[in-house]
Amino acid sequence: MKKIIYTMIVLFTITACQGTTDKKKTEVQVAETPDQDEWISLFDGETFNGWHLYNGADISEEWQIIDGAMVFDPEGVRTYGNGGKNIVSNEEFTNFQLSIEWNISEAGNSGIFWGVQEGEEFGEPYLTGPEIQVLDNERHPDAQANPKFHQAGALYDIVQPTYDVCNPAGEWNHVLLTIDHNANKGSVELNGTEIVTFPVNGPEWEALIAKSKFGNTEAYNYTHAPKFGQFKTGKIGLQDHGDRVAYRNIKIRKL
Repeated sequence: MKKIIYTMIVLFTITACQGTTDKKKTEVQVAETPDQDEWISLFDGETFNGWHLYNGADISEEWQIIDGAMVFDPEGVRTYGNGGKNIVSNEEFTNFQLSIEWNISEAGNSGIFWGVQEGEEFGEPYLTGPEIQVLDNERHPDAQANPKFHQAGALYDIVQPTYDVCNPAGEWNHVLLTIDHNANKGSVELNGTEIVTFPVNGPEWEALIAKSKFGNTEAYNYTHAPKFGQFKTGKIGLQDHGDRVAYRNIKIRKL
């Protein structure tokens, strides 16, 4: 009798765990966050108040608000590399947690920046601001490379994710980005799972940059970005990479 009861308990536990795993693949998993009063909304769901075109003013017509989300829709016109329509927050941040949801189109590519600087010497946000990759892992070729420095959730070209917990194109994903210069630690949670950790300043951070396309022009044949990742304080940015992408529920908590 004891053996029968024990077997039933084991089977129930395995079934419950499998159900949890399957659910994780199909739903946006949002980690518990601190007191809601500590969070500052960066998007009201109705206007682009608090945002502007990178190195510009008014938001371009490719950006729209649809069903409570910021949607970039290039309408088949690839703008990336031709004076891209990236947008950035009006306010700058240093130590923070950023909570944001994204939804990428099939074979789409975009990104979330922090520490972004504006000015005549910088033509694109990626020249100063590190990026958390937004990608269709199932269809975009960047996700197939190994190491997976360009997979969804990666610290782009610097640190690869430890897990692929990305929901498919057309579904929402949740990112919780933590940047803490006092503790010299950054982290990325995707759909409730921590997948990336990294230093944010000092020799270890500099070494990571040196091995990436932003610091090693010979290895990547890429435009050198001497001020990439050098600013502790900067703006949050959302990337125009020529593909349709949507962002919503954007909020930030200062640490």
